[in-house]
Parts: sequence; structure tokens; C-alpha cells
Amino acid sequence: MLLLSVISSAVAPGLALLTFFYLKDKYDQEPLHMVLKVFLLGLLIVFPVMIIQRGLTLGLDSGPYIDSFLISSGVEECLKWFVLYHMIYNHTEFDEPYDGILYAVAISLGFATIENLMYAWYSQASLGSMFIRALLPVSGHAMFGVIMGYHMGRAKFMKGNRTRGILLVSLLLPWLWHGIYDFILSTTANYWIWFIVPLMAVLWYGGMGKVARANSRSPFRFLKREEEVNL
Repeated sequence: MLLLSVISSAVAPGLALLTFFYLKDKYDQEPLHMVLKVFLLGLLIVFPVMIIQRGLTLGLDSGPYIDSFLISSGVEECLKWFVLYHMIYNHTEFDEPYDGILYAVAISLGFATIENLMYAWYSQASLGSMFIRALLPVSGHAMFGVIMGYHMGRAKFMKGNRTRGILLVSLLLPWLWHGIYDFILSTTANYWIWFIVPLMAVLWYGGMGKVARANSRSPFRFLKREEEVNL
């Protein structure tokens, strides 16, 4: 029974956050099967991530900068971005800026959920530690997804020749924030909470602003208003 509770606590945060961001799509909600498909892709990329990270760990000298910015955040964010770009960016369902956020959050939370499950299984984690992980690593992955998806949405619907630059930003910014997050955890063993909590507050504040801005740029917002007027 305790094991079932711990496993449930490992899965619940990812699904709860995915539901939260799915409901934030104000004007043209995505097909649920597409969102779940991307979530499952996030589950699956854990395995190539682990293989690449293992190879880099064996081949490179370990250190907080290498571990945080290359082996951890670099590999994870690059693989998430790669899958999103090649499977979602040109998909017909990606038809408004907020869709970038939703799909990036979905793949990030899929990854975070299987990572959480593995942690709960192998470390025999307590409910208390799983609660902390829900507030920090899982929530952090969601915020990195918001950053990635927001800029990917900008690139998708931006007019002009800046698309490639914005696409690069959609990879570099989540990589940077993720690296900072991991660097804090690896270098401040005793006082990490004094740095992580403000960092998460900044990420959430900025993330919710990005959600609002992405929705405000939806081409469907005028159709929604016309429907409300007609009613």
C-alpha cells in the first residue's frame, strides 16, 4: 500500500501540471490524444538521455559545470527540443503560439514523470521527499518547457527572417535555466533551498506571463469574441 502511494505521488504531479496547462489554452484547445502522445514521447526519451549521459560521464572529466550545463541540462533540453522540432513544429495542430507551450510542457512533464518514477522505485522514497520533488524537479521541468515552447511558438508565427534566431533561443534559454537549477543543487548542499525557492518563483512568474502573452497572440481570439457576442 505504501509503495502504491509513493508511485501515485510520483505520477500525480506531472499529470496535474499537464492538466493545468491544457486548461490554460483559452481559444483553441488541442486534441487530447495529441497532447498525450507528446507526453508519452517525453517518457520514452528518458532512455536515450540516460545512454548519452552515461557515455558523456565516462568520457569527460566530472565537475559541477560539466555535470550541470552539459551532461544534465544540455542533453535533456537538446533531446526534448529535437523531438519537438521534428515531430510537432510543422504539424498542422500547431496552429497558435500557445500550442508551443502546451506541447513543450507535455514532453517535459513526460520526461519528469518517468524520472520521478525511477527515483521513487530505486531510492524507496518517502511521501515527504516525493512532495518536495513535485514542487521542485517536476515543476522545474514544466517551467523549462514553458520557456522552450513560448519561443518556439514565437518562431513559428513570426514574420520576417528572425525565425532561426528565435528557434535557437527556444533551445538556449531552457538549457541555461535548467543548468543554473542543477548547478545550485550540486554546489550548495546545505543552503540550496535559499536559492532554489527564489529561482522557482522567478520561473513561475515569468512562465505565467509567457502563457498570457502566447494566448493574447492567438489568431482564434477574435473568433472566440465573435461567438461570445453572437450568444
